[in-house]
Amino acid sequence: MVLSGYGATGLAGVKAVLTPPLPVRDGVGPSFLWLPEGAWKDMQSFLAAWFADVAAATWQARMDKGEVVDQHGRRLQPDSPFKRGICMFYYREIEAETPIPFAEQVLYRDEHILVADKPHFLPVIPGGRFLHETLLVRLKKKLSLEHLVPLHRLDRETAGVVLFSHNPASRGAYNALFREHAMEKVYEALAPVDARLQFPMTYRSCIVKGTPFFRMQEVAGEPNSETRIDLLEQRGGIGRYQLRPVSGKQHQLRVHMAALGVPILNDGVYPDVLPSKGDDVSQPLKLLAQSIAFDDPISGQARSFTSAQTLKEE
Repeated sequence: MVLSGYGATGLAGVKAVLTPPLPVRDGVGPSFLWLPEGAWKDMQSFLAAWFADVAAATWQARMDKGEVVDQHGRRLQPDSPFKRGICMFYYREIEAETPIPFAEQVLYRDEHILVADKPHFLPVIPGGRFLHETLLVRLKKKLSLEHLVPLHRLDRETAGVVLFSHNPASRGAYNALFREHAMEKVYEALAPVDARLQFPMTYRSCIVKGTPFFRMQEVAGEPNSETRIDLLEQRGGIGRYQLRPVSGKQHQLRVHMAALGVPILNDGVYPDVLPSKGDDVSQPLKLLAQSIAFDDPISGQARSFTSAQTLKEE
């Protein structure tokens, strides 16, 4: 099994697995990789095969600075023997990262949690071609919160409320709210109106990984996803919908709306995969994580946080 991630910059569960032996640098924690089964004689041959797009000189420079180590903090060198089961830590670097021209907002912060309002197009955590231009890294840099981790995610294309933990001692209590479905999440979406659909409604289906790899799909079987949908208003054939996910499957709201024949405006994946927009940020997905509410497991108080953003027809 191969597992890679972002250590201190990843989701809450990753931090509990290993304590990264490299510090957070410029708001970014080290990535990690459990070395897989293989016949490579040394780290140089493994890295050349596994990271074909990273030059040997780049790895050499990182190793010379002590920025490639195992889980015990021991330096790895090009001629270090390749051993399955070693967890390699290193800093991921992106030479030319595209700036995201939208700002996040902090809605709330106490000694346990932070609530942020994420703009469209900004990823929550590092991945692919985004590292520093992510909500997590921006907040870590701005607020110097070393232990900040998101408790859930939104798609890069979705805007709205994201809940973070920055206190490891209380993190498990907040994680439990998501496991127990004790978080009330409300979304808003703009999508076409179909007069044949009756609202409010509850839509259920079985969602699994689809093709291509980044897409989810519905299949026959016991439903594992549920969304409560209401049409709040309509104008010119476009409706403003309220979506309340009961479950939390990846892309659930987008899949369900597309399956109903009313795909969310500007969705480039559902119902059909459209050509990539690249760095074009002129047509955001009309989906907003409008609010999140829960009973605080530490204070017992009822908490509710609402995005300052609104969806506009364009």
